[in-house]
Amino acid sequence: MAWLVLGFVVLQRLSELVIARRNATRLLEQGGREVAAGHYPLFFVVHGGWLAAMAAWVAAGAGVSGPFLALYVLILAFRAWVMLALGRRWTTRILVVPGEAPVRRGPYRFLRHPNYAVVAAEIAVVPLIFGAWPIALVFTLLNLPLTLWRIRAEEAAWSRAGASP
Repeated sequence: MAWLVLGFVVLQRLSELVIARRNATRLLEQGGREVAAGHYPLFFVVHGGWLAAMAAWVAAGAGVSGPFLALYVLILAFRAWVMLALGRRWTTRILVVPGEAPVRRGPYRFLRHPNYAVVAAEIAVVPLIFGAWPIALVFTLLNLPLTLWRIRAEEAAWSRAGASP
């Protein structure tokens, strides 16, 4: 069961990269500008390391925590809400299309950066499904400064575009 859950997480992340790339290509074709691209590879290192650490930690017969698995399912539902709210603008990069205002529907009515909240929750909760609290702790701490950097860059980009997120 543990390998099935972990495999699902990997496939889910890979499918998101496909969606993100398709959306990013479309946004760039519409005149979108990427902001703070220099930090983007660091996310691949941290998030890839997170997945690799779990693959190394989780044994084929490892136990799975039902409550943390249920929480992860809720996080996935919230992620779907975020992605639906952003639609074609959902991507893993910071892309601003001139003339477009930040999205203010869906979870964006209640939270300033719900997508980053989803990612932070996922990084903390998925390892806990397998009892891997050290992975949850280490990668939450590694992801935090990157996310704060990204939020500052995104808010600055929207400010320069004449809109605030």
